[in-house]
Amino acid sequence: MYNKEQVISLQNSTKEWLGEKKPIEIDSKNIEVLRDLLRFHEHRYYVENDPLISDYEYDMLYKKLEEFEKDNPSLITKDSPTQRIGVGLIKDFPKTQHLVPMLSLENSYDDEDLLDWDRKAKELSGLSEIEYSVEPKFDGASISLIYENDLLIKGITRGDGETGDDITPNIRQIKSIPLSAEFSKHNIQQIEIRGEILMNKNNFKKYNDSLIEEGLPPLANPRNAAAGSLRIKDTAIVSRRNLEGFLYHVSYISLLNENKKEEIHTHSDMLKLLWDLGFRSPKKEMKVLKGINDVIDVIKDFEKERDHLPYEIDGMVIKVNDLGLQEKLGMTSHHPRWAIAFKFKARQATSKLLSVEYQVGRTGAVTPVAKIQAVPIGGVTVSSISIHNEDYIKEKDLKLGDHILIERSGDVIPQIVKSMPELRVGTEAEIVFPKNCPICNHKLFKLEDEAVWRCVNLNCKAQVVERIIHFVSKDAMDIKSFGEANVRKFFDLGILKSIPEIYDFDFNLLKDIEGFGIKSIDNLRNAIEASKTQPLHRLIYALGIRFVGETTAKTLAQKVNNILDFQKMSEEELMKLEDVGVKVAKSIYEFFNNEDNIFMINKLMELGIKPHKQQHENIAGTLSGQSFLFTGTLSKLKRSEAELMVEKNGGKLLPGVSSKLNYLVTGEDSGSKLEKAKKIPSIKILSEEDFLKMLPL
Repeated sequence: MYNKEQVISLQNSTKEWLGEKKPIEIDSKNIEVLRDLLRFHEHRYYVENDPLISDYEYDMLYKKLEEFEKDNPSLITKDSPTQRIGVGLIKDFPKTQHLVPMLSLENSYDDEDLLDWDRKAKELSGLSEIEYSVEPKFDGASISLIYENDLLIKGITRGDGETGDDITPNIRQIKSIPLSAEFSKHNIQQIEIRGEILMNKNNFKKYNDSLIEEGLPPLANPRNAAAGSLRIKDTAIVSRRNLEGFLYHVSYISLLNENKKEEIHTHSDMLKLLWDLGFRSPKKEMKVLKGINDVIDVIKDFEKERDHLPYEIDGMVIKVNDLGLQEKLGMTSHHPRWAIAFKFKARQATSKLLSVEYQVGRTGAVTPVAKIQAVPIGGVTVSSISIHNEDYIKEKDLKLGDHILIERSGDVIPQIVKSMPELRVGTEAEIVFPKNCPICNHKLFKLEDEAVWRCVNLNCKAQVVERIIHFVSKDAMDIKSFGEANVRKFFDLGILKSIPEIYDFDFNLLKDIEGFGIKSIDNLRNAIEASKTQPLHRLIYALGIRFVGETTAKTLAQKVNNILDFQKMSEEELMKLEDVGVKVAKSIYEFFNNEDNIFMINKLMELGIKPHKQQHENIAGTLSGQSFLFTGTLSKLKRSEAELMVEKNGGKLLPGVSSKLNYLVTGEDSGSKLEKAKKIPSIKILSEEDFLKMLPL
């Protein structure tokens, strides 16, 4: 879409608009220049996946346009970047007809199917060899876009192929779909383009992580996430889902001048035209090949690499490349004769739900796990699948003995897509969620606003093991040589039953255990001894208080001289502490008003734990007065290193997203914190590179 000279010019213009000393001021004469700049950067980010400016810099340009249009509403255009913004709640999706019916493709599953299809195409065309285009078969939600006089006027779901739902307000939220394109320069007045709406693997993972964080069941696959998002009636929510649009077929064109024909003769030319006009077409992924044998080789290569693609595909689409030949081959009542889909080996499989077991985690959360008939899927044999919580079981209508459809996409954990009630024979049984803990038989408890049942017995063996594992972990008391495997082994052998026993450990008992020589025993003894003087914030975090992460633990450690001071504080007093809300305050209060917890803390003190309070001076630095939060995996720094850099330069760390936060620094696989931050205009979202630029050399 943009050549090298245009990119350089637009980037130089961007710097002028963002100029540190005297940035360009927007007015009625240059407003379209700014819009074009924003469109350019949207294209680099959402279509080419290769941004040239930071999110913060883009936001500065966007806000400049937004504020000017607010003061000058008569200058707003329908295709302005600001006009993607949601229109609020949609009452209903009206039905609308496609300009051309959306037919399904014929499916093929092996080489023989493709060879037979190729034979028929050659017989009908009279050719001895045909040129084909091959491109990924995207696993998303099918849509049809209609542009008229260069403007997007409709976005339609597939529906029954003849008629679909008009979801134009939601389509406008997808930033890889242009609101306008210069079709008129190519003599096109109206055009209907077919494509697929996707959620890429990274965004799907972030979305599922946010659902799990809220106590909701995750979705089985990106396709469901994309299709479900398009049906949401709140456009603001759709905008935050980070959907993408791939456009791969032109089904209808009407020309401005019928006597002037566009010089496009092949499908590959059409995809290039779409790409050049700003659409995310599969131009880069597509291959043009002579003969079916080369097509088969490319398909096999793609199938091997499918897990490494950023989006899900379930096969490949083969099309006759010559548009004139497509017209000659025509179509049946069901599918075109000039195209066929090759389906990869299934990532879905059917199985049978045999039983349900219940696991208990560190916080007492009880998670049901379905035991199913072992079935190979996506390269692994699956026999267990988490079914998350009681609400998930009801939502999926699961019964013992049910036939179920399961799916595993790439390295994603297998999920149950649905049960098959139509196959029930009457012997199926309800799944009855236990009222008591499956480990200790203590009565389970569930808060009104949560979907998770919990065991609140702190002495429950399952919880004890998980709490010990957390206590010795790297970010807590950091007791090296005391990892999860050793904790479980010692617990099973009966030589470690509680957290205090770590500091009263009988090392003589290790001499007869395989893998423990004199050196490894000494290493463990020294690591335990060294942990006794860890900072107070590490002990607070190690105790595993619900909702108290590392950053909150640091905040809490600065407010007391002794950890038992929290025992004297009410929920109201705790809420007065910086960044401690209702939920966190309640959790801290309950923890320090539990006799078992106080007994454990006193016992740790008796055994030599002497946590020291780290004094944080008010350091003057380049980040003074600024607050930071990190999310996702950083590529150049460890999270702890980055946080230390903030503190050393006078900045402050916050435990969560709130209006008090100045900067959210994002890494790979950033989760729900990023989504929350996008809702608060005052928060600046930085990449790791942006953050490093803020630090002194």
